[in-house]
Amino acid sequence: MIKWGIIALWLAAISYVYFRGKVRLSFFRTVVDHSAVLAPVNVFMYLFSAVSSRPYIPAKEMTGLEALDDNWEIIRDEARHLAEAQKIRSAENNSDAGFNSFFKTGWKRFYLKWYDAEHPSAAELCPETVRILRGIPQVKAALFAVLPPGGKLNPHRDPFAGSLRYHLGLATPNDDGCFIEVDGERYSWRDGQSVVFDETYIHWAENTTDQMRTILFCDLERPLKYRWAQRFNSWFSRVFMTAASSPNQAGDQLGLVNKLFHISWLMGQYRRRLKRWNRTVYQILRVLLIIAVIALIIYI
Repeated sequence: MIKWGIIALWLAAISYVYFRGKVRLSFFRTVVDHSAVLAPVNVFMYLFSAVSSRPYIPAKEMTGLEALDDNWEIIRDEARHLAEAQKIRSAENNSDAGFNSFFKTGWKRFYLKWYDAEHPSAAELCPETVRILRGIPQVKAALFAVLPPGGKLNPHRDPFAGSLRYHLGLATPNDDGCFIEVDGERYSWRDGQSVVFDETYIHWAENTTDQMRTILFCDLERPLKYRWAQRFNSWFSRVFMTAASSPNQAGDQLGLVNKLFHISWLMGQYRRRLKRWNRTVYQILRVLLIIAVIALIIYI
C-alpha cells in the first residue's frame, strides 16, 4: 500500500505541474522529462511559496537585488572583457547537463556562482561582479549568458521550483525581436533593466535580430512562507543543485550530475546511431524501456 501511495502521489504531482499555467507541452513529454523527477518537491515549493503564482514576479515582492541593478555597467564591462577573451563559451567535454541542449543553437555561458560549488575562474576574471554577488545571499547561482543572432531556445520548463530566475540586460539588441516568452507572456531585454520570472512555467527565447544578446542570469532562492520550509529549500539546493555544477575551465568544480552526464553522453553515441539508422525502431524501443522501468517500480 505504501508503494502505491507513493506512486499515486508522484503522478498527482506530475499532473499538477502539467496543468499549472496556460501553456503546456504534451503530457507524455511532461512524464518523461527530467523535471518529472522533482515534481513532488516542486509542488511543495508552490504550496508554501511566499510570492505570487504567476509567470513574472512583481519587483515589489523581491528585495535585495538593487546592488545588481545599480551596478549593471560594472557587470557589463566584465562580461564584455570575458567575451573579448572568448571565455564565455559552450561546455567542453559535454559537462553541462542542465544547458546541454542550448549549446546547439549557439547559446554560451560563463559561471560566476553555482550554489556551493567552487569556481576560482570567476573570482579571478570577474572580481567586481563576484564581490557584488557575494553580498546578495538570495542569489544561489549566477552566470553570463549569450544568445547569438538567430539563436533560439525551444519551449521547456526548468526542473527545480526552489528558485526564481533573474535576468539583467547587459548588452542586448534593445529590440522586441530579441525576447523571452514565459507561459505565453513576452518580455524583451533592455540594457540595464531586469526582470524576475518563474522558470518552471513553460518558456522559450529567440533572438531574431543581427546583434548579440548578453545578460546576467541568476537563480534566486524562492521565498517561502515558513522558516522550516525555507530551511528545507536551502538544504535541498545546497545538496542537490551543487551536484549539477559545471566548470568554466580547469580548476573549477565538476559536480556528480555532470560526471554521470558525460558517461551517459558517451553511451548515447550508440543511441544516436540507432536513431539515425531507424527512427521508428528507436521510438518503439524508447517506449518499451519506459514501460519496463515503470513495471520494475510497480513490482519491486
